[in-house]
Amino acid sequence: MQILITFLAGYLLGSIPFGLIVVHLNGKGDIREIGSGNIGATNVLRTGNKSIALITLFLDGSKAAMALFIFEYFYGVNFGLIAGASALIGHCYPIWLKFRGGKGVATFFGFLIASSWVVASLTGLVWLVVALISRMSSLAAIAAATLTPLIAFSLNHSKLAIVSSILAVIIVFRHSENIKRIAKGAESKFGK
Repeated sequence: MQILITFLAGYLLGSIPFGLIVVHLNGKGDIREIGSGNIGATNVLRTGNKSIALITLFLDGSKAAMALFIFEYFYGVNFGLIAGASALIGHCYPIWLKFRGGKGVATFFGFLIASSWVVASLTGLVWLVVALISRMSSLAAIAAATLTPLIAFSLNHSKLAIVSSILAVIIVFRHSENIKRIAKGAESKFGK
């Protein structure tokens, strides 16, 4: 029962559509009608307002970190990992938006920062290197997510490696349209 409660609490926290809320409060309309229609920070940036994109990035990352910290504090590491992971699931598949949410990258990094700053730093480094070489945020996110379990495992964070493997599958799946565009050479790049 405690596992179910932990999952639901993390999921509901993750389901808060901060991108939608922040964009609306700043008079930019409905983020689902802008760019890709995604509620995440990358699409919020397409409103032309870097400040609200940064706020969205921070809030989306905070969801998983907050869930992890709260449940780890009260119930231990395992429950913290469950709560943080379920926040990412809530972000990607929010009940309030007919299960159409973001791609989970900022929430994933929030989860990693709260779990292990070393793993988060190395994952961030992977994202940065791939982004600089390819100039594609989506490819950088996919590479970072898929390498995170290996990074965690190599640093003896076996529980984090297992959970991040599941989250990496979700992130890659959420980027399936990006993967198709990358394969066709049609994915958008930074500065275009």
